[in-house]
Amino acid sequence: MSGEMPHVTIYTDGGCAPNPGPGGWGALLIAANGVKRDLSGAELQTTNNRMELTAALEVLRKLKQPCQVTLHTDSEYLKRGITEWLPDWAARGWKRKRNRPIENEDLWRALHAETQRHAITWQWVRGHAADPHNEHVHRLATAARERLVARQGSPPGGAPQPAWEIALRVSLPRGARIGGWAARVRDPSGESERTLTGRSPVASANQLWLIAARAVLKSLPAGTAVRLHAPDSYLIQGVTRWVAGWQARGWETRDGSAVKHRADWEALAAAADRLSVQWVQEGSEPSPLAEGLAAFAADAAREQRS
Repeated sequence: MSGEMPHVTIYTDGGCAPNPGPGGWGALLIAANGVKRDLSGAELQTTNNRMELTAALEVLRKLKQPCQVTLHTDSEYLKRGITEWLPDWAARGWKRKRNRPIENEDLWRALHAETQRHAITWQWVRGHAADPHNEHVHRLATAARERLVARQGSPPGGAPQPAWEIALRVSLPRGARIGGWAARVRDPSGESERTLTGRSPVASANQLWLIAARAVLKSLPAGTAVRLHAPDSYLIQGVTRWVAGWQARGWETRDGSAVKHRADWEALAAAADRLSVQWVQEGSEPSPLAEGLAAFAADAAREQRS
């Protein structure tokens, strides 16, 4: 059957400046007859890895029928993820080893579903090594990002404005119904820091992240710029990607279920609306501002430190 499929060649690229920050993606689709099509897009708050995944996802979505695809990417994260890591994630119910969450799970799930339609060969190409097609999609991604930044009125290159910096951690001991949180807040001058802590009865760690983020945002002056760093994908993806859809559907998920912790999501959204918030999901390298916060959060859960 695969011999009956039309063949297409695809090149993709994505990136941010800064990372995290405004990002763009680009893709080149080359049909068997040589016809070429450019695709690109951008997001105001994202990461390099999310843009790499988005580029592959969006170009595959443009294929109107099952195809034999040779897809070229300079992202080892994308290439290794799709060919090495993803089968194990899916087998474990979309979890990493030791039940750890998958970063960018929403995009990996969508990309996995899209790949089931096609017979795809994934090829890694060295970035910025004079491959004309790779250079072309890099330019597409950069141009898309720069257009978005220009429309938003940001400084050239998307440089961040002076902002309050926040790092956030939570602690919910096994079996406990009261959790603690800790935040370190640095003022825009970078000369003053303070540590905030709190505790709250909760049903889950997910709910605790929402309560903690709302509390620290409410402590800041209205109208200020804020960058909030946290490692939790439920918080970051929820507030940057899911909330708008939930609100549009009357606080229902896509399958019609009621959104969990609706009241806390609404309260967090209201607190964020007072400010200009950039939500930063930490990866393997946590924010230096977070040093020692996990212990403060654990102490708050045990009421050992005010």
